[in-house]
Amino acid sequence: MAAFNKFRHPRIRRRWLVSGTVLVTAAVFLFVIGAASAVLPGSPSKFESGNDPTLGLGNMIVNTAGNKDWISVAGPPAVPPYAHIVDAASSTSDNSFTPGQKQDTTCPTVEGHKNPPKDDFTDVASFTEKSASGDTFLYGATIRFAANGNASENIELKQGTGVPVNCPGSNLVARVAGDKLIAIDYLGGGSAVQFHVLTWVTSGACFVGNDTAPCWGANPETLDPNEAEGGVSITSFTAAQNPISGVPLVAGQFAEFGINLAAAGIIPPGSCKSFTQTVWQSRSSGSSFVSSTKDISIEDQDINNCASVSVKKLGSDGGSQAGAVFTLYEGSGTGGTVVGTCTVASNGDCTSADFVDLNPGTYTIDETTLPPGGGYDKDPNLPETFTLAAGENKVLTYTDPHREGALKILKNSTKGGAVAIAGAVFSYDSSQVTDNGLGDEDPAVGSVCVSGLDPGSYSVDEVSPPLGYAAYPGLPQPITVANGTNCSDNLPGAGATATFSNAPLSDIQVNFRDGGSGETSAVISCDNTTGTGSNTPATGWDTSRTVTGVEGATTITCTIVIDP
Repeated sequence: MAAFNKFRHPRIRRRWLVSGTVLVTAAVFLFVIGAASAVLPGSPSKFESGNDPTLGLGNMIVNTAGNKDWISVAGPPAVPPYAHIVDAASSTSDNSFTPGQKQDTTCPTVEGHKNPPKDDFTDVASFTEKSASGDTFLYGATIRFAANGNASENIELKQGTGVPVNCPGSNLVARVAGDKLIAIDYLGGGSAVQFHVLTWVTSGACFVGNDTAPCWGANPETLDPNEAEGGVSITSFTAAQNPISGVPLVAGQFAEFGINLAAAGIIPPGSCKSFTQTVWQSRSSGSSFVSSTKDISIEDQDINNCASVSVKKLGSDGGSQAGAVFTLYEGSGTGGTVVGTCTVASNGDCTSADFVDLNPGTYTIDETTLPPGGGYDKDPNLPETFTLAAGENKVLTYTDPHREGALKILKNSTKGGAVAIAGAVFSYDSSQVTDNGLGDEDPAVGSVCVSGLDPGSYSVDEVSPPLGYAAYPGLPQPITVANGTNCSDNLPGAGATATFSNAPLSDIQVNFRDGGSGETSAVISCDNTTGTGSNTPATGWDTSRTVTGVEGATTITCTIVIDP
C-alpha cells in the first residue's frame, strides 16, 4: 500500500510504495521540511505554528510580543474561528474508521474502537484567519493520550456538497470531487515535517494504483516551508502552560502545524472555496495514510474564503418595500454578467442564494424594480459598485425616498364657473394658502395647488372667502393626498381635490323721505332670511332699511307703511 515513509535523514529520497508488489508508476520524491521559523510568511496574526527557536519545537505559549499562539485563542469556551474538540480517549467508544478499510471509499464506516495510546487523540484544536490579500490560514493542534514524537496524521477537508450529503450511520459528510486530504508526518521527533495534499477525484488514476475512482487522486502535492510548517513538542508543559486541555503534558504529546491554504492551492486566491467539515485522523508513525488511520475527530466548522451580500431595504416613511427587486452584476457598472436577483420581503430583507458563495472581487448592485404602487423613487446612491474581500459578508442598506404628493383647491361660484375675485384663504391641517389668481393649469382665479406634501389624509378648510362671496357651508372637507403627484405635470386626482362653491353676495336698500310737508312718516320692514338688516337712515332720507350680504338667488319682500 502507498506510504509516506519515515526518513532517517532529511536529504534521503524515498519512493512512495503501493500495497503488494505494485509501485506508483512515477517515482515521487518527498520534500522534507526542516526547521523553519515559527511563523508562516503572510500570517496576519504572526501565529507561532511551527518550530520556535527559543522554546523548542511545538510550543503552546506565545514567545514573541505581537504574535499569537494557542494561549491567545484557546477558550473556554471555543469561539469561532477557534475550535476545540475534546475526544474520547482510552475508550472502546472512541470514534474510529473501521480497522483495515481503505480510505478510497466515498463514505468510510465509523465504529467505537480503542486506539493505541500514542495514536489516541484527547484534544483537537484549530484556528483560521485571513490576510488582507485574501489568503486563508489554517492552524491545527493535536494532543495524544501518550507521547508520539514521530506523529503522523491526516486532516481531511470536506466540502459537504454531495447528494446525499451525510454518510449513513455517522455524521460524516460524503466525499466529493475536490475534497482535500492533508497528510502530515512529523519526522525526526518533529524536527522535520512532511506535508502532502491529495485531492478526491471521481475519474482518472488513483494514488493507490490498484483502486479505481472515486478515490484520492494519483498526483499529490508536496508543500514547501513557505506554504506549511509544524512541529512536535520536545519539552514538557505544566497545566498552566496548556491552554487547550489544561493538563500537564510530556514531550511528544503535542503537535501543531500551520498551512497557508491559498499558497498550498487548497483555497486558491480570488476564488470561492468552502469546506464545511474537517476530519482529524491519527496514523501510526510512518504508516500508510490510506489504510492505517486510527482515531478520528469530526469538526463541523466552515473554512472558506467565499464572500456574500445581503440587502436591507427601507422606505423613508417607514412604508413596506416588499416586492422591490435588486440585481447583482459582476464588475463595475450594470453592463456586466448578472450574478442573480433578490426580492425584498415585507420586513425589508432581500436575500438570495445567488448572493452567497461569491468570489472576491468587484460587483455592482442596482434596484431594477421599485416597490409596487409607484410611491417611491430609487435610492440616489444606486447603482452602487463595491469590492468584496475574501470571506467578507457585506450588508448593504438602501432607503427609497417616498414620492411627494399634491392637493388642489377649486373655488367656484354657485352661479357657475370660478369665482371672479381672488383672495380666498384656505388651510390644510396647520398650513395656509391664498388664492392669488395664478392657478396650476392656467393663470386663473379660483384655483390653488400645493405640491411637496407627504402622502396621506388632510383636512381642508376655508379661513376666509373671497370678497363678495359667502362662506362655503360644507367645511372642513377631507381629502387624501396620493404619492407621486405634483402641480406641474402630474395633477392631483379627484380624491386630492377639494371643491368649494361659494354664493355671490347682494345688498338692497329701501328708503322713505317726506315729500316736503314734514307731516309724513313711514315704517319699513323686509323679510330677509339671509343677509344682515339695518335701520340706519341713508343720507338725505328719513327712514331706511338696508339688507347686506344676501346670498345668491333670493326673493326679499319689503313692506313700507306710510303714516302708521
